[in-house]
Amino acid sequence: MRLKPMLLLPIAASAVLLVGCSSDDSTSASDTSVVTQGTDAAGSEASDVTAATDKSCPTAAPAAGTAPEWTVTGPTGSIDVVGQTDTSAPLITVNDKPFTVDKTEVKTLQEGDGAVVTATEEISVCYQGVNGATGEVFDSAYERGEAADFSAGGVIPGFAQALVGQKKGSTVAVVIPSADGYPQGTPDGSIKPGDTIVFALKILNN
Repeated sequence: MRLKPMLLLPIAASAVLLVGCSSDDSTSASDTSVVTQGTDAAGSEASDVTAATDKSCPTAAPAAGTAPEWTVTGPTGSIDVVGQTDTSAPLITVNDKPFTVDKTEVKTLQEGDGAVVTATEEISVCYQGVNGATGEVFDSAYERGEAADFSAGGVIPGFAQALVGQKKGSTVAVVIPSADGYPQGTPDGSIKPGDTIVFALKILNN
């Protein structure tokens, strides 16, 4: 399931994840469209190539035996997270399913050197989302190889907490309880009411 469309749909309609969820909840932003094309470069062929590269997400798996950068033990289950590198996608491993948490928790795995992300700006993000109940990936920009563009404040509340206030270029992980994610689940059933979700992501510095 693509995270991008998930985020575009309203939480009230149980959209799955990343962009522009709207609901009666005042913490959610209004619907926004996800832009997947970069802005025009300087006009030269070389600039166009650079712009495309800046939007790319690595697709290779981390090397076997890579130590987790973040481990979270919840009321039930636990997770290990390996963050993105320049050459490999992140890895989220769910242990002792289901993994649950009572509140959203954000971990900056590697701080970037860009400007601080605000709730009103559009950003480009490589991300992977995993359901803590099943251990399954439900959406991944890494699998597509291309970052998604959306408003930092136009996403589900837990995901917004992982974006707003971070520096661009940062690699981040977040665990999100149902209340800050999809309390009603999603229409396709990949996320059910009560499910905790986990994201590993990188905010591109562009």
